[in-house]
Amino acid sequence: MVQLHVKRGDDSQFLFNTTVDVSVDALVQQVAAIYNRRLKVDRICSEMTELADHGITLPPNMQGLTDEQIVDLRLRDEWEEKCAPSGGSEIKKDEIGRRNGHAPNEKMKEVLCKTTEEAKALVSKKQVQAGVCVTMEMVREALDMLRGAVMIVYPMGLPPHDPIRMEFENKEDLSGTQASLQVIPEEEAQLWWAGKEMQMGKKLQDYVGRNEKTKIMVKIQKRGQGAPSREPLVNAEEQKHMMLHYYRRQEELKCSLGMMLQPHSPFLVVCFSLIPPLSWFAS
Repeated sequence: MVQLHVKRGDDSQFLFNTTVDVSVDALVQQVAAIYNRRLKVDRICSEMTELADHGITLPPNMQGLTDEQIVDLRLRDEWEEKCAPSGGSEIKKDEIGRRNGHAPNEKMKEVLCKTTEEAKALVSKKQVQAGVCVTMEMVREALDMLRGAVMIVYPMGLPPHDPIRMEFENKEDLSGTQASLQVIPEEEAQLWWAGKEMQMGKKLQDYVGRNEKTKIMVKIQKRGQGAPSREPLVNAEEQKHMMLHYYRRQEELKCSLGMMLQPHSPFLVVCFSLIPPLSWFAS
């Protein structure tokens, strides 16, 4: 299997196994799908942390309002009773007024938090250092784990406007958010290798040959953004070792020079012995 180290810019994303016979079209689609689904897992995990801390999301017309404003406007959250957490709730006010403040009890909160950590670890960027390749099955498993945890804690489901439910139903609206800048639609995705775009209609073997044990680094990019930056000649770890080596060498030279310039240093005795007497210059 050919192993791809997928990056976005200079940031490692995941390892992916494929074959030299795969078409570039299929490869781009597969890599982009995993890339975007991993982002979805991260977004859901972030929201589930808030869900565990402060309960379900308020209706859009109530978000950001103070309790007094809600009373004055005679607004009521009809989903508060319908979507109560299993085992009862605890009052934990959301200071930014985005969630209703009826958080799950500690036992149910632990279910959400533990599952969140497990799902994040399954598709984490740290899998690159561990040498673990991420598959679409692993991403689906992470999403299923998150969905199952929400169903345990909220058996009646979440409100239709809750971002977690919208993510599960693929109805999320990311417009105007930082998260939208990270997403790369599959139809707009490109893969770059060795500073060149991998062209649709070709196969991977047209670029890397027929050796199935090849390991390459590719960068995923959105069409129209131009070529991604080239990889540095040395990575961060190598640069760190080089700087440490030069620093130690510099200190050694300073120490040696200091010893040579001591008053009784053999180096100075030899130097002064080589200076000719003034009589040589008298005429």
